[in-house]
Amino acid sequence: MVTNVVKFRFDADYLDDLAEKHREAYANAQPFPHIVFENFLPEPVLEDVLEEFPKPEQIEWQSFKTAAEKKLASRSEKQMGDATRFLLYQFNSSIFISFLEKLTGIEGIIPDPHFEGGGLHQIEPGGFLKMHVDFNRHRRLNLDRRLNLLLYLNKNWQEEYGGHLELWDKEITQCKERILPVFNRCVIFTTTDFTYHGHPEPLTCPEGWSRKSLALYYYTNGRPASELNGVGKHSTIFQERPNESFMKEIQKKETVKTVLKKFIPPILTETRKPSDK
Repeated sequence: MVTNVVKFRFDADYLDDLAEKHREAYANAQPFPHIVFENFLPEPVLEDVLEEFPKPEQIEWQSFKTAAEKKLASRSEKQMGDATRFLLYQFNSSIFISFLEKLTGIEGIIPDPHFEGGGLHQIEPGGFLKMHVDFNRHRRLNLDRRLNLLLYLNKNWQEEYGGHLELWDKEITQCKERILPVFNRCVIFTTTDFTYHGHPEPLTCPEGWSRKSLALYYYTNGRPASELNGVGKHSTIFQERPNESFMKEIQKKETVKTVLKKFIPPILTETRKPSDK
């Protein structure tokens, strides 16, 4: 099964031409710089990855279940199959980094060997991810997060199943683009403190199906001040859309956590940290 992926290498000349052709469109895209590529990889390569993609019950996923998100994410590359790991290494290669720099105009891009927050993502029926901006600093490397790459693995995905990636303006007043997560569709976009995106509507795919994707994030040492909102280092920040209300529930739970920490011995709270987001 791994044969197709092991034979695969990104072609530097092809990627250079692709970046040249699309970098103006990337820069001018609304509501923020982004690009959508169809059939991004040779299909057999991605089929190998899909074949070994773990089901919800097969590995110990990092599970998020709040009013703002209901999803699964891998904890470590040790949970991934050989084909998946080899492909992710290709996305972190110097050839691909050079492509990203030319496409986006961002210099000095640094890949993440730890796949912090990235790797495998899976959303089951009823799951969602409300509008948000991402954490802006890498926890271990202390670098600035600048780019997201999402590669979808969903064959025969129908419009009525939902799961669209939505890109909104920075005031959270209007959705500017909706992207269906179909097989071999790749989305690359700039991340700042104002690039609101998400999959806010509950997934309606059939039982036994799920919304699967690979996620890679890229960093630099430093970033333009115009990309920051002044709050400094932060984790994921969720925001409500018009006529939406979920933040009060989140704030209530955070208040309960704060109160509990005053009464639970530190040794017990420390043992719970690895499962926190």
